[in-house]
Amino acid sequence: MNDQRPVIVRLNPLDNVAVVLRGLAPKAVIGKEGVVCREEIRAGHKVAMGEIKPKEPIRKYGQIIGFATKTIRPGEWVHDHNMAMGDFVRDYAIGKEAQPVYIVPKGDHPTFHGIIREDGRIATRNYIGVLSTVNCSASVSRFIADAVSSDFLAKFPKVDGIVSLGHGSGCSMVPDGEGFQLLQRTLAGYARHPNFAGLLLVGLGCEVNQLDCLIDNMNLKTGPLLQGLEIQGTSGTRDAVRLGIEAIQEMLPSADRVKREPVPVSHIVLGLECGGSDAYSGITANPALGAAVDLLVNWGGTAILSETPEIYGAEHLLTRRAVSGEVGKKLIGRIQWWEGYTSRYGGEIDNNPTPGNKAGGLTTILEKSLGAVAKGGTTNLAEVYEYAEEVSTKGLVFMDTPGYDVASVTGMVAGGANLICFTTGRGTVCGFKPVPTIKLASNTEMHRRLGEDMDVNCGLILDGKATVQQMGEAIFNLVIETASGKKTKSERLGFGDNEFVPWQMGPVL
Repeated sequence: MNDQRPVIVRLNPLDNVAVVLRGLAPKAVIGKEGVVCREEIRAGHKVAMGEIKPKEPIRKYGQIIGFATKTIRPGEWVHDHNMAMGDFVRDYAIGKEAQPVYIVPKGDHPTFHGIIREDGRIATRNYIGVLSTVNCSASVSRFIADAVSSDFLAKFPKVDGIVSLGHGSGCSMVPDGEGFQLLQRTLAGYARHPNFAGLLLVGLGCEVNQLDCLIDNMNLKTGPLLQGLEIQGTSGTRDAVRLGIEAIQEMLPSADRVKREPVPVSHIVLGLECGGSDAYSGITANPALGAAVDLLVNWGGTAILSETPEIYGAEHLLTRRAVSGEVGKKLIGRIQWWEGYTSRYGGEIDNNPTPGNKAGGLTTILEKSLGAVAKGGTTNLAEVYEYAEEVSTKGLVFMDTPGYDVASVTGMVAGGANLICFTTGRGTVCGFKPVPTIKLASNTEMHRRLGEDMDVNCGLILDGKATVQQMGEAIFNLVIETASGKKTKSERLGFGDNEFVPWQMGPVL
């Protein structure tokens, strides 16, 4: 069958490069301009559509993504051999493009079948968690969760499972330092998460992040459904496991008494993530997710954009939509913090694109960011949050997280995200218990190859079989179905126990 797709796509009339949709051979004639390809160029990579002189800006999406390091002739491949980052002034124009956001009046709002907790919070899943306060208790936490047999758990069919979450921190850190505070805020966010019907906190007993300190600092209310266990207060591992099993067995009957009932989609808090990105991510999956976000916001819901290093160079597109000067300045402040943070360790934010990103056609963080920010749709930026801070504002918000996918999603879940949409071009396989994760593939080839992991094929946009808006509507409908209990592919595969990765910051002592 002949491939009917165009050979290239020029995303904006101002662009001096185009994205190659099908691999180009030397001497191939491309574009209406009749540009002759000078070398082999792989799909997803960029081709120059005119001459670009040294130090001249290279434009994609109508924005600067880097600068030529030497003369680039029409038809040449544009990548890191002839293109690099460079400083340029971005006009933040805070709030100048903010528009009133249309919120559909209450009445016929779409609903999903959620779980209403006693305090009014809405869950999309119903787990019992075993959460380590320190790495030293991670194995015991896993032993406890694994010891609850599937036969015993089958007596409680409304419980989605027992999940143990361990991590690599909790000790040898500066008490009350920034890293310590981030860890405690993250753990508390999970302890309070509505997708946990009950939770057991497991500590060792001699660590910096003491169990009692966590409970007191974070104002956690212990009781039958939130209990603590210190291993050193028992007679050893087997005794700790026995006590942990007893605690979970106490929680299960209460956890099983839940029921799903219709609630407005305004209760959905959607975390937005992209990982293993390629050049198509910013053309298909991310804009389609952005269209779904616009629908969710119009219905009164919340979406969390994150990964501060991966909006670098595109932050001016968000500050222009900030609802206030304060919100815009918060975002700029986080960008400036990251510039200082990376430089202290001899790096720079442009170190972010991974080898996989570059193999997929992305060259600089500017290019990656311009595609990534499309996940947030077109509505106003309503608020900016610190990592793992509780999200309470409706609409599109931003959370300051690293670009490392698992650490970023961990922060959003701690902040209250009850569903994740994860776009990928190269093919990232992961999940994030206790929250369901919908995987959005940017291209048909990868979706076909990794079909058992991908929930949606946004490559249909490039294939000419769907528009961005149509894909956005399909994603929005799948969000509702998933929030109502439909299992995602990552859930069916069992992902989610090992992707709990709090952002580690500060010295390890």
